[in-house]
Amino acid sequence: MTDTDPIRAFLLCETPSAWVDWALENPDILLIDHANCEKKAASTALNLMYRYVDHHRLLQKLSRLAREELRHFEQVIAIMQRRGVPYIQLSAARYAGELRQCVRSHEPARLLDTLLVGAVIEARSCERFAALAPHLDQELRDFYRSLLKSESRHFADYLKLAEGIADAEEVRRRLEVILGREAELIESGDSEFRFHSGVPAA
Repeated sequence: MTDTDPIRAFLLCETPSAWVDWALENPDILLIDHANCEKKAASTALNLMYRYVDHHRLLQKLSRLAREELRHFEQVIAIMQRRGVPYIQLSAARYAGELRQCVRSHEPARLLDTLLVGAVIEARSCERFAALAPHLDQELRDFYRSLLKSESRHFADYLKLAEGIADAEEVRRRLEVILGREAELIESGDSEFRFHSGVPAA
């Protein structure tokens, strides 16, 4: 079993080949938005740590996760610097914002849904690294493959935290909603390429 086998079983669809082709046509944006994703992932973990200070297991897991995401951010911008890729501002993909529309506003449902959205985003990130790696130059191939283990663990951490605060049936029901929406976003058309965009709009 590889690090991505549980993730492929978890997600409802694989990254379309049209997105991989789009990524290969936009190598600079791929790196810039990857850096943005690592920053956002660290920020999300820190925000949860500030909001839920009484959840000690959450604090421990997400503190480690935030540190790892920031380390990945540093690695991406180092690659960008070596390649002469300027770190420009990019508009955000619709992906994460649309997924967060699934999050309910009352507690503890809000925490459960936020953790499940985190698990889904980490799972998709890991799946995309695996989908891209075979098509990249040696440096990026090695780098993306090196991320698979940690990204897979981040997915598992978010999912286990969610499973620790709700019964299995509620987790299953909420995942059905969130994963269904996630698959729609991955398979539908987008006008701008991003790390978590859908396929090119017709």
